[in-house]
Amino acid sequence: MNGAPSAGPRLSDRQRLHWLRLIRTENVGPASFRDLINRFGSAEAAIAMLPELASRGGAKRQSRIPSEREAEAELEAAQRFGARFVAVGEADYPPMLRRMDLPPPIIAVKGDTAVGHMPAISIVGARNASAAGVRMARMLSGEIGREGYAIVSGLARGIDAAAHTGSLGTGTIAVLAGGLDKP
Repeated sequence: MNGAPSAGPRLSDRQRLHWLRLIRTENVGPASFRDLINRFGSAEAAIAMLPELASRGGAKRQSRIPSEREAEAELEAAQRFGARFVAVGEADYPPMLRRMDLPPPIIAVKGDTAVGHMPAISIVGARNASAAGVRMARMLSGEIGREGYAIVSGLARGIDAAAHTGSLGTGTIAVLAGGLDKP
């Protein structure tokens, strides 16, 4: 498949655990995550410095940092669900996300990650779609898929679900903002 992932650097299990802890910390988004990693060299070192940074910054209270046990539980839950966490820079991280100005530092993925390396088209629409709309979305996504494109949608009922159904045989990507356990 064109654009399939090649071998690349991988986070160790310990690094992945601390990346997850850092991005799940209150008030740490992709921009501050990147700045903290660049400044301190690792997520583990950044986490250790967060209380001091908050104090020097005049914070009235410390941001909540998930414990190692909480991050381990999230990693284990993903594994039970058949998913795993992939970090930006790793071979399986989707190139479309990597090209964003502030990509999510770590994402949960399930299924064939090679689909994320295909050119993609998003099909989204009404949840309460007409029967004709559902048929059209299913047909259109199937035809687009046969031309070598992955279909990206949100997995909602209606048009989104029809787009996924139409492209199951060629490549479909469901984007779940709430996490794999909250479709």
